[in-house]
Amino acid sequence: MKYLLDTGVLLRLVHPTDPQHKDVVDALDLLKGLGHTFYCGMQNVAEFWNVTTRPAAARGGFGLTSEEAWRRLAVIELAIEVLTESPASYAEWKRLIVLHSVLGVQVHDARLVALMNAEGITHLLTFNPSDFKRYVQLTTATPRDILVSSANSP
Repeated sequence: MKYLLDTGVLLRLVHPTDPQHKDVVDALDLLKGLGHTFYCGMQNVAEFWNVTTRPAAARGGFGLTSEEAWRRLAVIELAIEVLTESPASYAEWKRLIVLHSVLGVQVHDARLVALMNAEGITHLLTFNPSDFKRYVQLTTATPRDILVSSANSP
């Protein structure tokens, strides 16, 4: 199965001091062991770059140099395929924003969903599943959800 990894997951993956880093690593290891593959969009990479290079004193910024952000991005690219947008994903985005009356900052989530739909990806690993609840065709999970589900399976 294909999973798109939301930006928050990518950020915690390469930030070992984050309290949720271990959950992300463990959930990805578990999913990979089950044969799942991981993807992100160019939008996720841009958001990743924004947060990692934003000053640490600014809202959620990591304050990394561009060189260190580049190194962390390279780690992500080793394990996760970065998908480019296509005319099909653009057409799907337009369909979704009209269908769901998407406004404001929610257009970014619609853009990820459009990419997923165009690429046949039905699962999203995110720390914000409520942001995607309008897209009933998606299966969303947090890293913790994956770990709890695995612990509860026979």
